[in-house]
Amino acid sequence: MVNRDFIETVWQKGYELYRDMPWREDTRPYYVLVSELMLQQTQVDRVIPKFLAFIERFPDERALADAPLAEVLTLWSGLGYNRRAKFLHETAKKIMADYDGDFPTTRAELLNLPGVGIGTSGAIMAYAFNEPEIFVETNVRTVYFHHFFDDRGDVKDDEIVSVLEGTLDRESPREFYWALMDYGTWLKKQGAGPIQQSAGYKKQSPLKGSVREVRGQIIRTLTQSDMTIDELRRALLVDERFERALDGLIHDGLVVLANEHVYLTK
Repeated sequence: MVNRDFIETVWQKGYELYRDMPWREDTRPYYVLVSELMLQQTQVDRVIPKFLAFIERFPDERALADAPLAEVLTLWSGLGYNRRAKFLHETAKKIMADYDGDFPTTRAELLNLPGVGIGTSGAIMAYAFNEPEIFVETNVRTVYFHHFFDDRGDVKDDEIVSVLEGTLDRESPREFYWALMDYGTWLKKQGAGPIQQSAGYKKQSPLKGSVREVRGQIIRTLTQSDMTIDELRRALLVDERFERALDGLIHDGLVVLANEHVYLTK
């Protein structure tokens, strides 16, 4: 497929499959940042109600920076991967402290923010500032696997980047990436462009029976009240994963153990 035909296909599919999302209706950088961190390994349908509740409570960087981490974790509970909430909280504090509350506008500055990597920084530049930055994520991979690497496995992101640079609509990158996202989501439902084609693919371990599952249980329980460590252990009725999960949460700064009491970091 020549690039012109591919670009027309993406635009057409984007028009047919467009999904309304609150961070598309309002593309201010803070909204995009919150949505991008929430969307990491979490489906859109689960994110939207959490995003709306989060923005209602923390409408901007200052409100988020001023809030205790425990409150942020409480609103985040249910999304999983709670370190993302801590990164977001730390990012808000950094924006207030280092940028006088003005959201960074360059990719280099964004990469200095906690929890913001190459993909997230590129997404913020494209969605919030409509800049033709190159970034690759799951849905982008799916579209390019399907159209350019359909007969291959072990495809490296560098190869996708090379094709993306030649096909990105640089006049309307925001809307073009939206089209890629919606088209990629649709393709995955059809079984096309499987992520297993990626050279960096690693199958995610199941949540059930994992230490990650117990970490989430601990956070959810502590959003209700502080507990002694024995009360928490009895409340969860878990196995040997409990100690590993709790130690990990303490190490990550998400919970505190003091005087045999466990509580979310204030």
